[in-house]
Amino acid sequence: MQKKLYIKTYGCQMNEYDSDKMADVMRACEDMTQVETPENADVILFNTCSIREKSEGKVFSDLGRAREIKKLNPNLLIGVGGCVGSQEGEAILKRAPYVDFVFGPQTLHRLPALMAARLATGKSQVDISFPEIEKFDHLPATPTAHGSAFVSIIEGCSKYCTFCVVPYTRGEELSRPVADIIREVESLTAQGVSEITLLGQNVNAYQGLAEDGEVVDFAYLLQVVSALPKVQRLRFSTSHPREMTQRLIDLYVSEPKLAGHLHLPVQSGSDRILAAMKRGYTVLEYKSIVRKLRVARPDISITSDFIVGFPGETEADFEATMKLIDDVRFDASFSFLFSPRPGTPAAEMQDDTSNEIKMARLHRLQERIAALGQQVSDSMAGTVQRVLVENISRKSEAELAGRTENNRVVNFAGSPGMLGRYVDVRIMSGTLHTLRGELVIE
Repeated sequence: MQKKLYIKTYGCQMNEYDSDKMADVMRACEDMTQVETPENADVILFNTCSIREKSEGKVFSDLGRAREIKKLNPNLLIGVGGCVGSQEGEAILKRAPYVDFVFGPQTLHRLPALMAARLATGKSQVDISFPEIEKFDHLPATPTAHGSAFVSIIEGCSKYCTFCVVPYTRGEELSRPVADIIREVESLTAQGVSEITLLGQNVNAYQGLAEDGEVVDFAYLLQVVSALPKVQRLRFSTSHPREMTQRLIDLYVSEPKLAGHLHLPVQSGSDRILAAMKRGYTVLEYKSIVRKLRVARPDISITSDFIVGFPGETEADFEATMKLIDDVRFDASFSFLFSPRPGTPAAEMQDDTSNEIKMARLHRLQERIAALGQQVSDSMAGTVQRVLVENISRKSEAELAGRTENNRVVNFAGSPGMLGRYVDVRIMSGTLHTLRGELVIE
């Protein structure tokens, strides 16, 4: 009987990508089928995130529930992967000895071997090593649907921002060769994919080997991928302001396939806080990048990340962040209270601001960006947008859901035969997060 796999994913798009690869590995090597609930699974995998304390706490809460399932099914195997796996390693087994194996983002391709070793020895297994680019050489091709797919091009991060654990859990920046990336993209487009999102912790730090042995930058890679005839739209995430070169900005003029949406995390609008975060740029430098991007692509959508309540943040620092938000007019953001992560420099910094003040600041920031986002949605009413149809709408099975070039979801009436295709949709109205439209019949 075919065995069943349940995967729960926490955190970023890189983790979503890794979870898909875990499912591919288990399907190819173990003939497992993926299920939506853990109760009937033969293997449960938690693909974890350690960026924020709440995410880590939720992992151990979910592990407690998995333990109860294992009591009813002693043959159940439980694995913990991702960044918490990489950061905690053997400590997970001490806290949750019923876990069968622990692995990191760079060793997910070794899942079958870890499972086999656990069954053969009766002992829990841990592999949180950093075997460079080996992972990609052992991952099967990803079956996909409905037109879009992610392709990881660079692993890890070498920036060492004072608040972030990624360099410690995923290792330093390591780029895949250009030829490997092109092969994966061509495999996806052969299956009907037309929109590619290139992924990395700092995707625009890419420094990969071309076929002639030369090291090439991210702008070069974007040009090569854009040149593939079956690629109709190209996105990338996540970017670091320090790596936004003029060559990259110029592509927003010369490459029409490059989507007019950029997620460019700023974290704070205070130079003092940015220096304490070790971000490596000033507010003026960030605003200069945005100005150049809007010259290159006037209607580009800019979204960002913010950390509120970083140690030492004063009212003046926060007001500087609010001023930056009004100056740039971000379309949307991911914003969170600072969460001290063990082992990072920021965890040792003095912090005397009350949680009540931090929460009030976060609420104010989110309200302002929501208002700006609503203005963008309102401005799109009456326009015709080229939309990639991705799914049946969550609101109604009689409707479809697609994504606009500026990364907004739009719901409209249409037939399932349109899935995976580009269609023109006239936007009728919009809320902060979704738009409503009607199909333009030619």
